[in-house]
Amino acid sequence: MPIIQSIEVCVARVPLEKVTYLSNRTVVDRHYGLVKIRSADGVEGIGFCYVGNAAGELFRVAVEQLLAPVLIGRDSLAVEGLWKDMYQEALLQGRMGTVMRALSALDIALWDLNARTAKLPLHKYLGAVELETVAAYASGGYYVDGKTAEHVGEEMAGYVELGFKAVKMKTGRWSPQGEESRVKAAREAIGPDVELMLDCNNGWIDTVQAMQYLRRIEQYDPYFIEEPFGPDDVESHARLAKLTRIPVATAEIGYGRWYHKHLLDMGAAAILQTDAAVCGGITEWKRIAAMAAGYGIQMCPHWFHDVHAPLVASTPNARYVEFFWDDQVLNFRRLLDRQLEQTKGRVVLHQTPGLGFNFDEAQVSKFGRWTQVGT
Repeated sequence: MPIIQSIEVCVARVPLEKVTYLSNRTVVDRHYGLVKIRSADGVEGIGFCYVGNAAGELFRVAVEQLLAPVLIGRDSLAVEGLWKDMYQEALLQGRMGTVMRALSALDIALWDLNARTAKLPLHKYLGAVELETVAAYASGGYYVDGKTAEHVGEEMAGYVELGFKAVKMKTGRWSPQGEESRVKAAREAIGPDVELMLDCNNGWIDTVQAMQYLRRIEQYDPYFIEEPFGPDDVESHARLAKLTRIPVATAEIGYGRWYHKHLLDMGAAAILQTDAAVCGGITEWKRIAAMAAGYGIQMCPHWFHDVHAPLVASTPNARYVEFFWDDQVLNFRRLLDRQLEQTKGRVVLHQTPGLGFNFDEAQVSKFGRWTQVGT
């Protein structure tokens, strides 16, 4: 039996080479929570999550003092039971936020460990829909000092030249007129047949403000408008869904199936961007995806393409992986020893056991340190 023998944890603080801007905040570095779970058989699984731009050590405390003791000495194949026990242990400290992200990272590591023990790539271990590749959209279009609307168009066109048939850009930071110029430049640069996604990063306050933008932008036929409001303002998402013909996408920082059920019941999202490294790991992501299928809702998971590619490949109602071409935004890529590749706008799945990659320990050591629970 794959008995869990030890767990290692690290918080890696990775600086961005360029300061980037979302609709409402500045990002200069990123903190990543990393874990490794080793079984008594000598097999190791890895997990990870993003823990913001400050106070990443909360992740280490959550793993070491709260969640790892639940797992040590247990059979790693009891994934559902381990998830239930970790969640129960964390009821008072945090059913969302960093504690749930720590639970997510450990759950990802359990699935990786078990798939490696079974000697299967994760997408096949989960039950594959796609065996070789999955559709992806290139994510970019961030705000950088001096970056004009024309520059955004050139960037989006560059992704199309790489073979992507879908691209995403930020929106909402400039005025409605300014944002129209950015979206127009992007659409003209990529042509009518490429999907264009827009990400607002919780940038708008209410539906009146949102419609000041979207009335101008609808003519450019966006595939979706992402996170128009704060994640807990479900009612505004639902109202906006009735006011615009652009599909509303959200839930990238949604925690647990119950929050997602509320979104679905309210008609607040046409597309769920649920992130396995946020919502409760692969175990909870699978539950949410199955529930969404019952509502006829599409999954387009947010952020870490390295874990979401095999999830999309094993989920019938999942369409796209969000793909970051380089490490300028998703600088987590610097911490891995192997990168996913893409061809003709499709991510090529790893065929080696588990997630198909490990941490690059030389790089990790530049940005953080490992500590261990168990023997």
